[in-house]
Amino acid sequence: MLRCIECGKEYSEDEVRYRCDCGGLLEAVIDLDKVENVFDGKNITLWKYKSFIPVEKRVSLNEGGTPLYRLENLQKELEMRELYVKNEGANPTGSFKDRGMTVGVSKAIELGMDKVICASTGNTSASLAAYSAKAGIKSYVLVPSGKIALGKLAQAIVYGAKVVPVKGNFDDALRVVVEASRELGVYMLNSINPFRLEGQKTIAFEVFDQLGFVPDNVILPVGNAGNISAIWKGFKELYEAGFIDKLPRMIGIQAEGASPLAKAWKERREFKPEEKPETVATAIRIGNPANWKKAWRAVKESGGLFESVSDEEILKAQKLLASKEGIFVEPASASSLAGLIKLKELSLIEPDESYVLITTGHGLKDPNIIIENFKLPEPIEPSLEAFKEVL
Repeated sequence: MLRCIECGKEYSEDEVRYRCDCGGLLEAVIDLDKVENVFDGKNITLWKYKSFIPVEKRVSLNEGGTPLYRLENLQKELEMRELYVKNEGANPTGSFKDRGMTVGVSKAIELGMDKVICASTGNTSASLAAYSAKAGIKSYVLVPSGKIALGKLAQAIVYGAKVVPVKGNFDDALRVVVEASRELGVYMLNSINPFRLEGQKTIAFEVFDQLGFVPDNVILPVGNAGNISAIWKGFKELYEAGFIDKLPRMIGIQAEGASPLAKAWKERREFKPEEKPETVATAIRIGNPANWKKAWRAVKESGGLFESVSDEEILKAQKLLASKEGIFVEPASASSLAGLIKLKELSLIEPDESYVLITTGHGLKDPNIIIENFKLPEPIEPSLEAFKEVL
């Protein structure tokens, strides 16, 4: 069933609904007495955890099973005891959004929907378009005009979505999508849809399955704030089912130019949306996160925190992760490493604990920022002598 996180009202899972009558966010509640203990470290894919996922249909591109690396070089350089990265850029369309879309589009098919829609800064549009193509249904993606990385836009186009640029930012596009879902009967697959988050919570299952233990801390980027709450929900379900005996701290990182949650947290004040979010990290350039209440709850319950990092810190971390560990992620993804570095400098985290960084999208999603800031040297003559001069 679906349950409101604010008033507790319950709804049938077969009802097309995104919010409670009171306006509160909904979350899926599953029967934990029926889940299976499949955590053996083998054959890891998203649908391995099907007993935790509240859909019967399955529209899949073999998502999940993303690599988890020990960051041995950075661990030594940063003087951390145990540091890992869960690289979600290895999903079929190159981002963690595929986890939510396999479940969300599957639910759309179950409900008999033939059209789906989302607002997106890029990754959601690419993922929705791909899974809609697989399902054979129409997809519409609304993107902020001039504010979407070309790599992501190209994906949405080639997968066959109807791409609609909107004058304004992500929040403006999302308002139109909410109205369209209500008035035109198009199924909305932004992360306000609780079934999207049921796919994304499987990151928690995989981290536990791959490590064989629960890390002390999970650090990840925060844009629309669905992922941090989804991962926390996954760990809580493992705990409540009796499969684990501890829970991690959830640490959310935002870009300084789009950091309403971090500001509210650090200033100990009420949440206030950011009118004009701006950052090179396009995937988290969101000023009014739809899931902020779920994210706030996840951080508070877990004893975690929110922090923000500058664009300069993000780009430095992006290069550091690539040059030290061979992992190329988009700028938004690098905010998790940037946040770790900043929190360590501020003595807000313990270096002798274990940390898993979530990197949410592949670097080729948004290569422009790197190319624009790098100048190739002058070409050399095609001779060994000329090459020796370069050396």
